[in-house]
Amino acid sequence: MKLGRNDPCWCGSGRKYKQCHEAFDHKIESMARQGHIVPSHSIIKTPEQIEGIKESAKINIACLDEVAAQIHVGMSTQEIDDIVYRVTTEMGGIPATLHYEGYPKSVCTSVNDQVCHGIPSEQVILQDGDIVNVDCSTILNGYYSDSSRMFMLGNVSEEDQKLVRVAKECVDLALKEVRPWGFIGDLGAVILAHAAENGYTVVREIGGHGCGLDFHEDPWIGYHTKRGEEMLMVPGMTFTIEPMINAGTQRIYTDQENGWEVYTLDGEDSAQWEYQVAVTEDGAQILSY
Repeated sequence: MKLGRNDPCWCGSGRKYKQCHEAFDHKIESMARQGHIVPSHSIIKTPEQIEGIKESAKINIACLDEVAAQIHVGMSTQEIDDIVYRVTTEMGGIPATLHYEGYPKSVCTSVNDQVCHGIPSEQVILQDGDIVNVDCSTILNGYYSDSSRMFMLGNVSEEDQKLVRVAKECVDLALKEVRPWGFIGDLGAVILAHAAENGYTVVREIGGHGCGLDFHEDPWIGYHTKRGEEMLMVPGMTFTIEPMINAGTQRIYTDQENGWEVYTLDGEDSAQWEYQVAVTEDGAQILSY
């Protein structure tokens, strides 16, 4: 519905449209006329909604901090799940992955050549030299947060140390590309280039996503992109940056028995860090890490 200039703004601020988002919408419309993909109002968060996401993120960060304090060689990945469930519920949250589309656990724990969605288990015991991605997602008062970190156990090879480091560098470089009136494709371009410079590949099929009012929202964040492509970034958008960096081929496969766990096709290791960010008026703010 077309708003009149004196109507209340669509964002819920209570201000007149002409004093709030009219110029903002005109700029987006201009970009759309130039052929760019632009965001709908539904994925642009209000300041109040972003504050709600931040409160959820406090729990998400606390879970990963507690995992960082306790993770060690010899523990099972189920123990990691127990930590996340305990911290989340004690702080009043709900693990977003638990029962999500049938997923059975409160967190994802992906070890070595597992790319993502590793299911915690009493039978999976962390070994000296393992690298592990712990991917945590939280719901609090209807707001969603999502982030992951890599952990290195014991005597990790120099090759895997480099893989973990470069995966983090990819996310940090992409973070610098998050700015209003830039494009989602800018993120993928810098990630793909940095991974390739270091001899690595980037998983194509799985990427980041909008997150905040739902677990998975638009836009989808792919990493095989060029600058100036994909959706326009505007203040109020919230999404994850989570490239999966493989030591070998980018090709992957999913465990056919459980339908969740994703592995590298060649058995080489994979690493991933994930930030949840908000686009601000002058750049980006990390919400969860």
